[in-house]
Amino acid sequence: MKQQRHKRKESFYILLISNTGRSNRQFQISLSILRTLFAFLLILCVALGWLAYQFSIAHTVQSSLKEQLSSQEQLVRQLEAEKESLNTEKQALIAENESLLQQPEPSAAAQETEQADVEEAEAEPEEAEADPFFPSLYPSSDTAMLLSAYSQEQPYLSITVHAEGKIIAAGSGTIVTVSSDDTYPLIVEVDHGNGYMTRYMSQQEAESGLEQDTQIQAGDTLFTIITDNTQLDYQVLLNGEPVDPLSVFDAKG
Repeated sequence: MKQQRHKRKESFYILLISNTGRSNRQFQISLSILRTLFAFLLILCVALGWLAYQFSIAHTVQSSLKEQLSSQEQLVRQLEAEKESLNTEKQALIAENESLLQQPEPSAAAQETEQADVEEAEAEPEEAEADPFFPSLYPSSDTAMLLSAYSQEQPYLSITVHAEGKIIAAGSGTIVTVSSDDTYPLIVEVDHGNGYMTRYMSQQEAESGLEQDTQIQAGDTLFTIITDNTQLDYQVLLNGEPVDPLSVFDAKG
C-alpha cells in the first residue's frame, strides 16, 4: 500500500535581528493568522470610513438646522417688530378717538352762525347773476346748436348760428376790441368791469357797426350773422384766465 502524504501547512517567519549583538528572535506566523489580521485591518478601515461618512452627514444636517433656526429667529424678530408697530398705531388711534369723543359739541349759536354762512355763500351766485355786468346771458338771441363744449384743449364753446341770427352781449360792459385774424373775420371783446371779459369770434363774415370803447347793455346786439350755419366760438375770461361759459350763464337755446 502507498503511504499517504500529509499536506504541510504554509507558514511565515519574522526574523528580528538586534544591532547590539544580542541573540536574534524569530517568530512564526501561519497563513491563516495572516489572513485573519488582513481581514481585521480591512474591516477596521471600512468601519473608520463609515464613521467618517456618518460624521460628515451629521455635520451637514447640523449646519442646515442651524441655518433654519437662524432664519426662524430672524422671522420671529421681524414679526415682533411689526406687532409692536401695530400696537403703537392702535394706541395712537385709541387716543385720537378718545380726544374726539372728549371734544364738546358745537353750541346752538355756533350751528346757527355756520348755517347763516352757508346760506350767505349760496346767495352770492344769485346776487352775481342779478348783476347786469355779470355775463350770464347766452350769446345768441336765436336758437343755436352746440358744436363742442369747453375743454382745456379748446378753452371756449362753439355754436352754430343760422343766417339773420343776432349775437348779443352776455352782460353790460365796454367794447374793447373789434378786430379780425386769419381764422376769424370778426372778433369782438367786451370788458364787463368785474374781472370778466367775453370774446365773440365768428368764423364767417358778419354785419357789425360797433366801435371800440362803445358802452353796451346786457342783451344788446353785437353783430348779425349773414351766412347760414356760421360757427361762433364764445370765450369767457375771469382775471385773464379762461373759464367754462356754461358755469356763468343760463343756456336759452
